[in-house]
Amino acid sequence: MDKKEALRIFETTGALQNGHFLLSSGLHSPTYFQCALVLQYPRYLEQFCREIVEYFTEADERIHVVIAPAVGGIVVAQEVGRQLGVRSIYAERVNGKMTLRRGFSIDPSENVLVVEDVITTGGSVKEVIDLVEAIGAFVVGVGCVVDRSGGKADLGVPVFAVYSTKLVTYTPEKCPLCMQNIPLTRPGSRETGQTS
Repeated sequence: MDKKEALRIFETTGALQNGHFLLSSGLHSPTYFQCALVLQYPRYLEQFCREIVEYFTEADERIHVVIAPAVGGIVVAQEVGRQLGVRSIYAERVNGKMTLRRGFSIDPSENVLVVEDVITTGGSVKEVIDLVEAIGAFVVGVGCVVDRSGGKADLGVPVFAVYSTKLVTYTPEKCPLCMQNIPLTRPGSRETGQTS
């Protein structure tokens, strides 16, 4: 899928939004990707996840399990796991730390693919990578639908994004949208102050 086609899909489904947004990283931005709005359509979910699967199945590493940070990446993990024919699980934040719950486990002998809907700073994904590596399993790489960092998020493993762009972000102190008194919207799925 080329970048223009992906952008068209984001725009027509309302997933790419304009305004004044408080990101889960604590930064402000005039644009926001609400991937849930595009991923609610099975055909787009399947199409985006196929891109991730094709990228990582070209590598020699066999993937045994797909994991995502909750909440946004769960549907991506489910579909990537379905297409690969492997387990898909997710990590949740408990007392500020990414943890496996609900009986989920990873064996140290397994190769793991980490997936996410949107990466901005890569903080949540990095926490999942650290969790997997602490178990002793091997992280094959990271696949995401949107990389807002434009490839700048350093995760220490190969990263593939269906759509990569460097969107404008501001610290709250230097945000021109705040200076213009444009109302701030908090669109994410969790509290601010943590990186995503």
